[in-house]
Amino acid sequence: MRMRRKRNLEPRLEACSDILAARGVPMKDLKKAAEEYRALFDYEELFGNQNPVKLEIGCGNGGFVSEAARREPNVNFLAVEIISNVIVTAMERIKKENVQNVRFLNIPAEVLPCFVPRKSVECIYLNFSTPLPGSTHARQRLTSPRFLAIYRELLKDGGTIVQKTDSEDFFDYSVEQLLLNGFAVEDVTRDLHNSDAAKDNIVTEYERQFAGQGKPIFRLIARLDHKEET
Repeated sequence: MRMRRKRNLEPRLEACSDILAARGVPMKDLKKAAEEYRALFDYEELFGNQNPVKLEIGCGNGGFVSEAARREPNVNFLAVEIISNVIVTAMERIKKENVQNVRFLNIPAEVLPCFVPRKSVECIYLNFSTPLPGSTHARQRLTSPRFLAIYRELLKDGGTIVQKTDSEDFFDYSVEQLLLNGFAVEDVTRDLHNSDAAKDNIVTEYERQFAGQGKPIFRLIARLDHKEET
């Protein structure tokens, strides 16, 4: 079922324009845009400092990035969400909570290279991305080879991907694709809430829902080293 458009969406988005760093697509052909269009962020201009940058793709209502930004005030966070109806809630939350180190991108992940400088991101978070089961939509998964190629471009040497999901099939697919695409999978947890890592975990809205249904939460940490690339 299609989400109903939020009332006064455009004025609400405009009220958050000071933390909305990018919106929409620069051209209809996403592949061409990713290859040719560049409006790269100057992080010092965007955040007012030169702190490290972390990126969440699919930020939803902003619960994770809000808590992460509070825990790490000396880190800058970019939060990506393609659905305007959803990102407006996240932005309003950040403004209400007066969190200063988060900026938002209302764009598809395919065009991240248009805005995010190469080798500038310390960590990419993928929290409960849509699993898209079956082979038909495999290319759209956020851990498919085409998206991993984007992450390779954006991550610094030694940068990491942290993924959480409730889907074991999607998790296994992600581990396989990461290994095939030049990432070292350093930490695999198949029941996060009953592991030592639980104490530092930021529980998202979906995570709370899935865990409440008795589902195990899967988490991995993968690392990229550009120096090993030829």
